[in-house]
Amino acid sequence: MRVVLKVGSSSLTTPDGHLDPDRIGTVVDAVVTVRARGDEVVLVSSGAIAAGLGPLGLPNRPRDLPTQQAAAAVGQRALIAHYSEAFAAAGLTVGQVLLTVEDVTRRSHYRNARQTFAKLLELGVVPVVNENDTVATSEIRFGDNDRLAALVAHLVHADELILLSDVDGLYTAHPDLPGSRPVATVASDADLEGIDVARVGSAVGTGGMVTKIEAARIATAAGIPVRLTSAARAIEAVEGQPVGTLFTPTGKRRGPRLLWLAHASETRGRLVLDDGARRALVERGASLLAAGIVAVEGEFSAADPVDVVGPDGALVARGIVNYDSHELPEMLGRSTSELAASMGADHDRAVIHRDDLVLMS
Repeated sequence: MRVVLKVGSSSLTTPDGHLDPDRIGTVVDAVVTVRARGDEVVLVSSGAIAAGLGPLGLPNRPRDLPTQQAAAAVGQRALIAHYSEAFAAAGLTVGQVLLTVEDVTRRSHYRNARQTFAKLLELGVVPVVNENDTVATSEIRFGDNDRLAALVAHLVHADELILLSDVDGLYTAHPDLPGSRPVATVASDADLEGIDVARVGSAVGTGGMVTKIEAARIATAAGIPVRLTSAARAIEAVEGQPVGTLFTPTGKRRGPRLLWLAHASETRGRLVLDDGARRALVERGASLLAAGIVAVEGEFSAADPVDVVGPDGALVARGIVNYDSHELPEMLGRSTSELAASMGADHDRAVIHRDDLVLMS
């Protein structure tokens, strides 16, 4: 069995932003419990930016990206040092894996990420994953580690995703409000109707219940059950006890890279299709050819993710484009054979191959 365990910043730090060894110890104990029964575990851990607040004298999580990156650069070292020491006491080795969106939308980067996880797990290492905040840009980032954890769970073919938070599960409203009730199981979006999850995350984190529900949707749509509970109940969760909220699978596994493309990509531009091309993509699973494109919007390079929209502007698909944006205008409406004859054999290929395209509706 393979488990992905995600823990948020507020579950690892004190209110003033310093890492709390006791809280880290609780998470480590849960991982050790999984490993002791012979199973594999990947730990997705927030806390780098939060851990950098104290050393930098920052009272709260910074809003601007450069200061966030500076805090992450300072805090990531402290975070992994705490994990290394705590796991070493249990006889386990950790490996730091820092991911950016580029690592999973570009084919070669994605393959490398998958191979890295496979080898670390084969060697008995506990991968500790975080977004690489020190180099991520505001336009190209996962945005929160809940979603990152869901995508990692699919990437490593996890059997279960456990989201640890500062609350012990999903409630019908804020847990402090009178009449708020815990939700034991979520089997579909219908079970979420009438539930108020509009709450602000902690001062040191980026997420709240909204991001956790979105992460659960991503994972369960790919066939992975998700359990949401508090970090204090981490050991109970990994032991399979019915704590917190269980989100049951709603779909089947799909190609991992397409899941990343659908949920992790910040697209660089748009391709507008005619109705015939839209039908070819949706109804026949065809590749996107230049003949069916009527307009190109934005600036992008080959291998960038782009949105594909219909004549009405509605999102149809998302894919990895094979041409730069400046190449495409003179190609529009022309067949691949015509393009090869007039522009060279290098243009006898799809604008987006069907293997690099995921339908979004």
